[in-house]
Amino acid sequence: MDEELFELSANVVTVEVKDERTGKTYRRELPIDFYENANFLRLSGENLDGSVSQLVFYTARGLERIKDISGKGPDHDRCGGHSH
Repeated sequence: MDEELFELSANVVTVEVKDERTGKTYRRELPIDFYENANFLRLSGENLDGSVSQLVFYTARGLERIKDISGKGPDHDRCGGHSH
């Protein structure tokens, strides 16, 4: 039975790159925490001093939700259920 996934997570990321000069492909496993849902993808790891560093990439849906939460979204009810 296929179950619907709403979030993905892992504590190791595999990066694959193709060198522009030689055309060879290289793969590396990196100790990076990965988390993804419908709103964003987050990569977390340690800096040289051991503190946490993160990169966050927002989806179009995630950006719209951030605008809504911060008061910069549309001034109308998108779903039609909240109007007076």
